[in-house]
Amino acid sequence: MERRSLLLATAGLLALPPLRAGAAPSPASTSASTDAALRPHGAQVPGGVARLSLGPAAERPLARTEAGLPLLVIGDAIEWTALVGIPLAAAPGNARISVRDESGRERQIAYVVAPKKYQEQRLKVAPGTVDLSAADQARYERERLHLASVTATFSAPPALQDLRMAVPVPGRRSSSFGLRRVFNGQSRNPHSGMDIAAGTGTPVLAPLQGRVIDTGDYFFNGGTVWLDHGGGLLTMYCHLSRIDAKPGDLLQTGERLAAVGATGRVTGPHLHWSVMLNQAMVDPALFVAG
Repeated sequence: MERRSLLLATAGLLALPPLRAGAAPSPASTSASTDAALRPHGAQVPGGVARLSLGPAAERPLARTEAGLPLLVIGDAIEWTALVGIPLAAAPGNARISVRDESGRERQIAYVVAPKKYQEQRLKVAPGTVDLSAADQARYERERLHLASVTATFSAPPALQDLRMAVPVPGRRSSSFGLRRVFNGQSRNPHSGMDIAAGTGTPVLAPLQGRVIDTGDYFFNGGTVWLDHGGGLLTMYCHLSRIDAKPGDLLQTGERLAAVGATGRVTGPHLHWSVMLNQAMVDPALFVAG
């Protein structure tokens, strides 16, 4: 890549001109290497992804969030980059990660989360999917505990430097990420994925190589599949009418994993697609080319 050639050519420089008095240094947090063609795009907002340059190192550094969650680190000895999923509930302002190198030395890297206002969406659904019965509430709590173990998955990071994803199904985006959801007049959590309108039975294809780590029929999500792409990067597919993959399967990009349906809490057939990074739901659009 031209950028890497430039880094190699300049690696031997021993001195740089001093900053003029009063000048602010360039932010060290955002990767200077960020290429507009690479995915995910950097977006330091709630629900976005921060691309933070860790600099050169002989071995992959270990990076963690302020809460201690491991981060996906990509790159090579010339430059490593931490990809930080920013939760939708994150407050705007200063944030930081910790980085430990092969010698055990630890440092902090700061970045700033900018505010972002998401739109509101009002939906009408079956009353029993908003005001839960005791039995449904108990089922939801059981599923929530199980999914907490699924979302804690952290496997070896992918070898890929470009994590661009193909959209799992063709169709109109019927509901975008981050919308404030109001069901039957009651506010609920913001929309944590991308909804794509498609007919029941439409094949759902893996957007990136990944291993199936969970399948099931859940109260809100209906038929569901989770894929692990490595390094804490997970994807989820919901409301499925059919599941064609089983836990342990390694799927290649474009391989069928399921079919679109209208199971769970829905207003019609569609695919709900979520992307999770360090246990934070982030905008799938940041991973899509174009």
